[in-house]
Amino acid sequence: MSKLILVGRIAGAFGVRGEIRISTYTEDPMSVVRYKRLLCEDGSPALVVASGRPAKDGVVVRCPEVSDKDAADALRGVRLYIARDTLPPPADEDEFYLADLIGLAAQTPEGEALGSIKAVQNFGAGDILELDPGSGRPTRYIPFTRAAVPEVRIAEGRVIVVPPIEIGEPEPEGGPE
Repeated sequence: MSKLILVGRIAGAFGVRGEIRISTYTEDPMSVVRYKRLLCEDGSPALVVASGRPAKDGVVVRCPEVSDKDAADALRGVRLYIARDTLPPPADEDEFYLADLIGLAAQTPEGEALGSIKAVQNFGAGDILELDPGSGRPTRYIPFTRAAVPEVRIAEGRVIVVPPIEIGEPEPEGGPE
């Protein structure tokens, strides 16, 4: 099965006729309406969107499987996904979706394995790669910047990472960069 991409969350009912408010995580909130078939986290069907319109913080949709306010409210909190392979390919070979990074190997420029990318997080100050170093070692976070991640090689299944100097680590020879 294709990777799943989180596109929104059901915020609850809108009105009494079964319309659903969806908080969207997409650049264009109306794209959730255009995807039509939305999935649950396990890949099972969640909703089929028949129509929709923009609303504050997302969209309001009508779905044939939801007929009243109680049914819409019962779905509150459900996270909505689409299959990665439903998205168009990036326009340029150097472009990619952040979801494409998950699972890639992370290596230093010298080829030392740092682990694999577990997730791409954003806590408000920019994207951060969450690296799983394996062997029970703690997760490591790397800023997703050109300085820290100078190369992304999707076709090779890896990214090149220049880990930042940790607090308390000695600086490399020659001083700070």
